[in-house]
Amino acid sequence: MNAPLPPTVQLQSEDLYEKVSFQSNEVAGKLAAQLRQNTQGDVLFNIADRGRYATDASIYQQMPVGVFVPRSVDEAGLALDICRDLDVPIVARGGGTSQCGQTVGAGLVIDFSKHVRNILEIDTEKQQAVVEPGLVLDHLNAALKPHGLWYPVDVSTSAQATLGGMAGNNSCGSRSIAYGNMVHNLLGMQTWMADGSIADWGPYAQSIGRARTAGDFVRNLAERLQPDIEANWPKVMRRVAGYNLDVFHPQSERPYTSDQSVNLAHLLVGSEGTLALTRSLTLKLSRLPATKVLGVVNFPNFHQAMDSARHIVKLGDGCLTAVELVDRTMLELSLKNPSFAPMIRSSIIGMPDAVLLVEFSGNDKKSLMAHLAQLVELMADLGLPGSVVELTDDAAQKNLWEVRKAGLNIMMSLRGDGKPVSFIEDCAVPLEHLAEYTAALTEVFERHGTRGTWYAHASVGTLHVRPILDMRRDGAMKMRQIAEQASELVRKFRGAYSGEHGDGLCRGEWIRWQFGDALMEAFTDIKNHFDPANLLCPQRIIAPPRMDDQSLMRFSPSYRVIELKTGLDWSHWNVQNNPLTEQVSEPGSGGDPAQGFAKAVEMCNNNGHCRKFDAGTMCPSYRVTRDEKHLTRGRANTLRLALSGQLGTEGLSSKELLDSLSMCVGCKGCKRDCPTGVDMARMKIEATHQAKTRLGWSWRDRMIASLPDHARHLARLAPLLNLRNRWNWMALAMEKLTGFSAKRNLPTWQSQHFFNRSTLGVSSKEVLQSDRGVVLFVDSFNGFFESSVALAAYKVLHAAGYLVHIASRHPHGHGQNKGHLCCGRTYLSTGMIDKARSKASELIETLLPFANKGLPIIGLEPSCLLTLRDEVQVLGLGEPARKVGEHCVLLEEFLSRELQANRLEVLRSKLVSTTRPILLHGHCHQKAFGLMPGVMEVIRMIPGATVRLIESSCCGMAGSFGYEAEHQQASIDMAELSLLPTIRSSPDALLVADGTSCRSQIVHGSNRQAVHVAQLLADHLGL
Repeated sequence: MNAPLPPTVQLQSEDLYEKVSFQSNEVAGKLAAQLRQNTQGDVLFNIADRGRYATDASIYQQMPVGVFVPRSVDEAGLALDICRDLDVPIVARGGGTSQCGQTVGAGLVIDFSKHVRNILEIDTEKQQAVVEPGLVLDHLNAALKPHGLWYPVDVSTSAQATLGGMAGNNSCGSRSIAYGNMVHNLLGMQTWMADGSIADWGPYAQSIGRARTAGDFVRNLAERLQPDIEANWPKVMRRVAGYNLDVFHPQSERPYTSDQSVNLAHLLVGSEGTLALTRSLTLKLSRLPATKVLGVVNFPNFHQAMDSARHIVKLGDGCLTAVELVDRTMLELSLKNPSFAPMIRSSIIGMPDAVLLVEFSGNDKKSLMAHLAQLVELMADLGLPGSVVELTDDAAQKNLWEVRKAGLNIMMSLRGDGKPVSFIEDCAVPLEHLAEYTAALTEVFERHGTRGTWYAHASVGTLHVRPILDMRRDGAMKMRQIAEQASELVRKFRGAYSGEHGDGLCRGEWIRWQFGDALMEAFTDIKNHFDPANLLCPQRIIAPPRMDDQSLMRFSPSYRVIELKTGLDWSHWNVQNNPLTEQVSEPGSGGDPAQGFAKAVEMCNNNGHCRKFDAGTMCPSYRVTRDEKHLTRGRANTLRLALSGQLGTEGLSSKELLDSLSMCVGCKGCKRDCPTGVDMARMKIEATHQAKTRLGWSWRDRMIASLPDHARHLARLAPLLNLRNRWNWMALAMEKLTGFSAKRNLPTWQSQHFFNRSTLGVSSKEVLQSDRGVVLFVDSFNGFFESSVALAAYKVLHAAGYLVHIASRHPHGHGQNKGHLCCGRTYLSTGMIDKARSKASELIETLLPFANKGLPIIGLEPSCLLTLRDEVQVLGLGEPARKVGEHCVLLEEFLSRELQANRLEVLRSKLVSTTRPILLHGHCHQKAFGLMPGVMEVIRMIPGATVRLIESSCCGMAGSFGYEAEHQQASIDMAELSLLPTIRSSPDALLVADGTSCRSQIVHGSNRQAVHVAQLLADHLGL
């Protein structure tokens, strides 16, 4: 795990921070050695690990001296002691989703999120919880839900954000109008001070020891500077800049505490890790509202939306919990994302310029409906009758909020170098000035040749606005100019420059501008009192760098992409964009030396959406390892480092990159779930191709890739080959020879398989002349190993009245004269792109006449059939591949379409009823293409069928992955996340899984047999 440290170099600087930032190897060596000796945590000091932690969701990049992942909270304290002895700064990190660069730095990064994430106590009577700092908000709320409680600081990154990070940032969230910010919902903290002592922070009147001393110090400052506080402190609730010196003289429209008392824990909230290292947090919980309703207000122009917010917030009589803006750009980008599009279409009227999501929450839906009616009436009074879409169904509301939560990340899905950049997005102004402020800021953007993408917490006057800038070229200069002009507007409207996402690297220098010299000096005094050695997060809040210091940016002046001749076509990403016209240049015109591959990789903005554990597919390997390097974001970061030469001269063949990609199961979950469209499965194919073209392929690679080529011949040896699964000594010998785990049974060969025992199907001429003809493409796996699936598919199609042609190399032949076809998937999985292209080309040539005729081309194995709609489209096969791909459908997808068109009455009349419940597991590629609703619809054709979709990520088999000895345990761990426990909890259910690998995993992990949907239907045919 830990690479050897590089050779010692001469130290050049006497300044501690500079020494570390230039990576003093002598210091790094001692630090790594002591961490390894004194802790059980992960000590990560190689260049790739450091590079993966050098960025967060901001535009910045700072290489840390190393990374430490403590096994327990006490190990974090040990790391603090070691760093203090060696004078190495510490950067505390949770989910790494900060927008402003708070979680990057040149010291030792301590990642709390993997292990330091326990719930220490839940007191339902007092409505309090004590938690460790690495606990994710959604995980806490999942534990609180059975008690009817939740933690209401509802940030958009709730599936990734840790409570410690939220406290460090003073996070706010969509519902702060009702519940306030993090600081309003925190009762206490226990921390390590920089000197290693532990301090308990809570009510000032009860404080003792270190906390009391610090409280007295800050109180004296506040009393002395009361006139400055009154004159310069922003009066809006959304102010998170600097330190909370005003706890002794509150200025916000919402006081820190309901009884006006002082809680010293609030001094640390929003301090961004610069004052103390968090050990635990005591949180104030709230009752979960029993019900909610949502009004989606559609506006023909943006200004009307902003102007209406001040009227809407007066509704609700205390039941109003959110008023959130979504602009046209976000709506349009959401409509392009298959995961979000259905929710948006059902919630808008035509194509509005903006919408406001207005939520009312309470215990009685009837009374909430009355408030919703008032909203409708208000909008009519404001000249917008019929503008409100009412959502009262809980599921519909939840789905739309998921789109809103992904807003920041959706906006980053613009192709080209111009991206929405976060640096003025959190300016908060009084609500009565919101429309005027947004209009003026729009003019600022236009003067600089750009536009902004907007969404906002309109209820509290906080705007998430990101001007589109090209940070490779003139973006830093324009960022400075826009920030200066935006700050003038904030001052004019008496707002706060930093309203939610904190200061970090991009807003730190504006703290003095906001508060003035006297208060800035007081902040410096607070920092020196808490951390005199400047050990904790240096250069944050106090003595910050310039926001436009390009040496600190991800795309620094020295950033260069290596030249690359790609195997796949990435030209779709190799474009430039015009921020004003929204036009994108022609594919291939973007100037990427890596032919678009680098630009595709750079679409990852580190938002961390892949760190989620709830519904969805990505990222299965992270779910079982919790390692950053096995995360979609971590892999994308590693690829970016390799493509820009930051991993050394080996580029894409570097050991660090191959190690990071090794656990990617190619599930395609990120293709659908990632808001910016990072398709790591496809990227892995390209990277593997580049690396192994240089390093060579292993024997196992060649065995996997060429399996379809040799299957016909190997099937003749079925009795001999199948002995491997019966004789343990043979399995062990094969593991040593091939690397396939002896703990797994390999697929069972069939001497009599679909391709040599069947004379089914009609000729190509016959099917082309039929008005109910279909083409059945039987893949290698369902043809040679599970012939019953292919036979069942034929049986079902025939029973439905279709004339079926079996796709083959010899389309006019029958039976044993046929030669089976291959999509090239196995070659793609091993990076053999050229051979995959050859296989796919043959398949396309064979299928093209049927596609030209408009015949459905039906497949059975999701990973094979959907390859024709995915990777085959970027193999350079042109229009024929596109045409064939348009007509390729999975069996259940085809049947679902036919069912909706009322063309399956014959089949439905032949299906007999079932009384057994049905559990359905979706193949990852089916999920990526949004096909699971259709599968469930087809199963429900069976009379009496009740089907439940297993909420699971990847089953863990993933082609050859689960058979490989080095991955066998990880494969099982993936299945044990939810798939296998769900199966065990339903012993009487019929199991359905359309993926060959999925069925193999199920039988291995549960000793129960799952069937393909074709087999399920065939078994219920009462012929």
